[in-house]
Amino acid sequence: MHAAADSDRQLGERIRAAAARGAPLRLRGAGTKDFFGESLEGEVLELRAHRGIVHYEPSELVITARCGTALSELERTLAREGQFLPCEPPRFGADPTVGGIIAAGFSGPRRMYAGAVRDFVLGARLIDARGEPLRFGGEVMKNVAGFDLARALCGSLGILGVISEVSFKVLPLPRAEATLCLELDAAQAVAAFNRWAGQPLPLSAAAWHEGIAWVRLSGAAAAVGDACARIGGQRQDAEPARSFWSGLRDLTLPFFARAPLWRVSLPQTAPQLPVAATPLIDWGGAVRWYAGVPEASDVRAQAARLHGGASCWRGPCQGPRLSPLPRASELLHRRLKTHFDPRGIFNRNRLLPGL
Repeated sequence: MHAAADSDRQLGERIRAAAARGAPLRLRGAGTKDFFGESLEGEVLELRAHRGIVHYEPSELVITARCGTALSELERTLAREGQFLPCEPPRFGADPTVGGIIAAGFSGPRRMYAGAVRDFVLGARLIDARGEPLRFGGEVMKNVAGFDLARALCGSLGILGVISEVSFKVLPLPRAEATLCLELDAAQAVAAFNRWAGQPLPLSAAAWHEGIAWVRLSGAAAAVGDACARIGGQRQDAEPARSFWSGLRDLTLPFFARAPLWRVSLPQTAPQLPVAATPLIDWGGAVRWYAGVPEASDVRAQAARLHGGASCWRGPCQGPRLSPLPRASELLHRRLKTHFDPRGIFNRNRLLPGL
């Protein structure tokens, strides 16, 4: 705990010095998500040195780590005890840090069936614009009362302060896992994903790419075997399956190299957008990726018509890059920002212009 206190004190001194000068700070861990957000502004505050596992008790399914801890270190520690972080935060071909994982709030292919990053956050320590460490939540699963600010930090893009420490709920690794491939068109795949989601099947991922529906099953060996027989298709060898799901999780498949790249969130049963591009579908239909979309296509307007939202991840885009927040969510972010960072020094204009 002394190391954690020293780390917080060093960060607090740097933050107070910046606040006194009115100098904005750009919080940075591994930099794997520098591409994401509206703008990058301010002096870089490096956080990778503030690393390490603070506490881990496998029997309690809880691990606590400092913000600069690499995801690879967290995963290795958990794997030694047969456990993992089910939300599968993307690595983007590198090694993100715990703080960046929470600030971005991104989840991988397992998200629709296991939960999002925020669902596995039990508590967090935040250093605010006064340089003061604040703790929210705790290190036990039942420690939740009132407004859960620890989870609200997920997706905040660091605008509230330095997320210096996080406690995660973790789960045992599945005893068995299998990946099936079926030749379906996009509409057939989405219909099948939704049908299977309503059945007692151990789904852990469902995606569609280039005419192939990919389905991952995870759980007890008997349940996985029964589900394979029920769904059908061709069972994949371990390495091709691992390569596909890893490439989808980290956005390293060749599909994602094309620009502009749009991420569209839609109701799972929504039809395809009427744009001149074939999507890659993830999360059982709830996320549709569009790459190389002609500039004339108004992806955001098309998504809104289907009660969804769209963010431009890479390439040219008119207007804001991120999908607009619902009015209630925007007001909440602004109120939290005013409370924790009244001078606006943390990640200025990263989440919303003027915030």
